[in-house]
Amino acid sequence: MEESIFRNRVDLSIVNERINTIRAEVAKVIVGQHDMVDLLITAMLADGHVLIEGVPGVAKTLTAKLLSRVVSVKFNRIQFTPDLMPSDVLGTSVFNMKQSEFQFKAGPIFSNIVLIDEINRAPAKTQSALFEAMEERQVTIDGTTYQLDAPYIVVATQNPVEHEGTYRLPEAQLDRFLFKIVVHYPTLEQEVEIVAGHHQRKGVKPTHEVNPVLTAADIVAYRAIVQEIHVEPNLLRYVAQLVHETRSSSALFLGASPRASIALLNAAKAYACIHGRDFVTPEDIKTIALPVLRHRVALTPDKEMEGVTTDDVVKQIIDKIEVPR
Repeated sequence: MEESIFRNRVDLSIVNERINTIRAEVAKVIVGQHDMVDLLITAMLADGHVLIEGVPGVAKTLTAKLLSRVVSVKFNRIQFTPDLMPSDVLGTSVFNMKQSEFQFKAGPIFSNIVLIDEINRAPAKTQSALFEAMEERQVTIDGTTYQLDAPYIVVATQNPVEHEGTYRLPEAQLDRFLFKIVVHYPTLEQEVEIVAGHHQRKGVKPTHEVNPVLTAADIVAYRAIVQEIHVEPNLLRYVAQLVHETRSSSALFLGASPRASIALLNAAKAYACIHGRDFVTPEDIKTIALPVLRHRVALTPDKEMEGVTTDDVVKQIIDKIEVPR
């Protein structure tokens, strides 16, 4: 009788089997970084974009490439540079001499998974080219709107803003990312394992070791399952409280918008799903609150001078709000 009480109302067996396979495939190459891998899978099922920040050489780009390898969909990579123009990203109209008319030549933004490498090395003009694609999954060129194929995910990497030749991303751009994942240096033992793995591969590209697991149709189907994940009313209020508190914090001059509340809810449902539950718990919300909120808020100048980080403030807010039981 007790087994029937705790049985999932939504069948997640196939989803969990595939998710575990993805983890195993990525683990062939990536050492550690389990939280980052889970957040990338969560974003994929929550229909969200991901920003990965870290110093050069910590496998940000490699991890994004591996994600595209485990999913059998179209993949494009765009290297952002200071001289990159919006037309280099979106595409442009080219005159066809035979037909005496302009024809649209799609840019690399037209794909299912788009890896934007070093996104904060391009100026604001090029950044603005991404707004419509990321939010509305469409691109408008010369008055014509082109729909982007589903699933559509932007995975962007960036170096810390203190590095030379980087620009701060506009707030409107940051707000379109579901997660901001911060990647740190590996531990000594992890680095030994990384070096040993490189030695054993003997020149074979790491991405060649990973096999496709999901199709585009699978992702669309799993996203529909995520929408069925149960959320108690008191947890909906908890989500809203966490985001609302960022707007009244004395340490922040810019709080998170209602888009953050929706992102937090969607991410919590997907996170519960990949961990085999058809209901959201307070721990799910607390776990993903930091990557959802850290890039959507801005510190006051005095807190910046004190060396306080947005992570510090968001953690304080998470600890401050009473967890519903």
